[in-house]
Amino acid sequence: MSSASFTPPWNVRRLPRADGSVFLVTGGNAGIGYFVAEQLSATGATVVLGSREPAKADVAMASIRARVAGARVRAVRLDLADLSSLRPVVESLGVDRLDAVVHNAGVALDDPPRRETGDGHELMFGTNHLGHFALTARLMPLLSAAPAARVVTVGSFAAKSERLDLDDLQSGNDYRPKRSYGRSKLAQMYFGFELDRRLRAVGSRVASVVVHPGGALDSLTPSRPPIQVRTAGARLSAAPAALLVQGKHAGAWPAVRAVLDPAVDGGQLWGPRVFGLRGEPRRERVWNHLADVSVAARLWDTSRDLTGVDPGDLPGPSEGHMP
Repeated sequence: MSSASFTPPWNVRRLPRADGSVFLVTGGNAGIGYFVAEQLSATGATVVLGSREPAKADVAMASIRARVAGARVRAVRLDLADLSSLRPVVESLGVDRLDAVVHNAGVALDDPPRRETGDGHELMFGTNHLGHFALTARLMPLLSAAPAARVVTVGSFAAKSERLDLDDLQSGNDYRPKRSYGRSKLAQMYFGFELDRRLRAVGSRVASVVVHPGGALDSLTPSRPPIQVRTAGARLSAAPAALLVQGKHAGAWPAVRAVLDPAVDGGQLWGPRVFGLRGEPRRERVWNHLADVSVAARLWDTSRDLTGVDPGDLPGPSEGHMP
């Protein structure tokens, strides 16, 4: 094998350069999203944190700059629970192209009662799924302007055991917080796969990849005060769990690889190597229920009707998508 054709193994601690690229990370001010942003910043790319709370975004940017010399990081205000606020996001980015968006932000409620967004949608479904669905539509002109952009949707291992109720997507008839959360993440994952099918159908250069972080615990996550603080007691008590799960810094690895690795293709699922719960990122077989294109198509149509936009409504190759 010639040296020109040799591709080194993926190394989560030695990422390829991405100078000149622009990446948007929703929810990049905390949790897994913060570590996605921190790791991507080390590649020389410009990383934009999408956050509904500017003060928290400022703290996250200061933390990244303290750890990544020369980090090019900034923030835009982004509230996925308010669909009308998403249109101005494109202008606020101030770029002529976007090389990747990581759909990471999410709401997880542990207890009733059921809550709704200002648009009248169940809060988790409306934010985690519908918000990202609509944001993708708004961003598609910028993504289409890049040579080979990627939409990376961060799902959840919790979605593996869930199934969508297409007649009650917003849990109006039977609301259980943990189940509704899992289903909202499952809807996101269906969207990611269906988006790629529709992008391929029109010859778009944009690819859609789905990832999940496995089991990612605060107690196994390195400290990034004041964003993430891990005490010595928490570290010791969590040690046994490290055999099965990992911290949020490692939970970020599949998304980072999906953004950067040229070997990753649209329509793929990536997660942690060990039982899908911990370890370095690897490609997984698409879960059986996620391969149901009829469910994905029905979800897409409902999401389009609820948001009033269609991320797959793109011109064909002869209308501006050819190199």
